[in-house]
Parts: sequence; structure tokens; C-alpha cells
Amino acid sequence: MLFDGKDRKELERLRKQEGRLPPGQSLTLKWPVLHYGSVPRFDPEHWDFRVYGLVQSPLRLSWDEFNALPRIQRTGDFHCVTRWSRFDNQWDGVAVREVLRRAHPRPEAAYVLVHGEQGFTANVPLADLDRDEAVLATHHDGQPLTPDHGYPLRLIVPHLYAWKSVKWLRGLEFLDCDAPGFWEQNGYHMYGDPWKEQRFSSQ
Repeated sequence: MLFDGKDRKELERLRKQEGRLPPGQSLTLKWPVLHYGSVPRFDPEHWDFRVYGLVQSPLRLSWDEFNALPRIQRTGDFHCVTRWSRFDNQWDGVAVREVLRRAHPRPEAAYVLVHGEQGFTANVPLADLDRDEAVLATHHDGQPLTPDHGYPLRLIVPHLYAWKSVKWLRGLEFLDCDAPGFWEQNGYHMYGDPWKEQRFSSQ
């Protein structure tokens, strides 16, 4: 069970908001923790965030430099490929568009390979990152991200399944062709649209 009895009324209220729950998903008020491997240790003295590949102005930002960027707040739903969804998540961080504005992707750049700690990657079309709701998040629901949920930095792409919202984010690599990331190489769908139930590559 993903919710307690006391949460039933709130869940029923949310379920009445038609059109927000993709097919095959169940609503939860909690935020389950799912990841492969260990939780990496954060060292602010050596951490950096890189933007590279097919960009005119590559970036390499320290933790302090990243936190000096303009900040935004966005609210959106979150859909996990394991069939749970959580509504109205509040994300605080830096807009992906702020990074795009500074890095200036080249005309031939059409895809991004998103890099996390420990070699984890996910592929996302550039058009899906160049959206108002895409965030490089440091906070969730008013609190810093916990280590289990991607502290210190997590990509949030709310209209795709949550494995595309890479935890422990370290870089964005701009490419001219689509390249599968870690989960895509291990059977997950190349795109991951919750509304089309694009869970696995066999679909």
C-alpha cells in the first residue's frame, strides 16, 4: 500500500481531478524511493555541473556557481514507470532554459544525454528539455532534496516517466543523434511518454 487510511479522503479528492492520471498509474501521496546501486556521496568542494557537446559555450559550474544562477519554482505531477504517480510536486531550482540560454546549443543539436553520478545516463530530446516546466531541481516541496531522491541536483522532466528525471545530476551532453542511456540500454523505452504507456523498448 502506498497510502495510509487517513490519506483516503485526499486521494479521492485528487482522483476527481480528471485527466491528470495516465493510464496504468495509481495515485500516491507518498514519494517512494527507487534507484539502482548506492547513493553517491556529495562533496561540494569537488562537485561540478557540465554542459558540453554540441554547444557554442560549454559550461562547467561549481556548486557555488550553480547556486548563483537565477532560481525558479514549478509545480507538476510525477509519474514513475513502476506505475505510481504523485500530484502537485513543488520543485525549486534552475530552469533548464536558463542553462540553454547560456550554453547556446548548436543548430544540429537535437538530443541530450543526461549524465548522473556513477555513470548513469538517460536520453532526452532537446525539445523536451526546452520547456517551461523542465527544472534542474535542488528542492522538493520546500525542502532540499534528500540523498535518496537525488541530492544535491536532479533533473525534472515531468511530462516523461520519472527515470528521465535523472538523480544526482552532473551534466548535459548535447548530441545530433539519439543515444540510449543506462535504462534504455536495459530495456526501457527510448522516449517514455506516460500517456502512451511507453515503458519498455518491446512496445
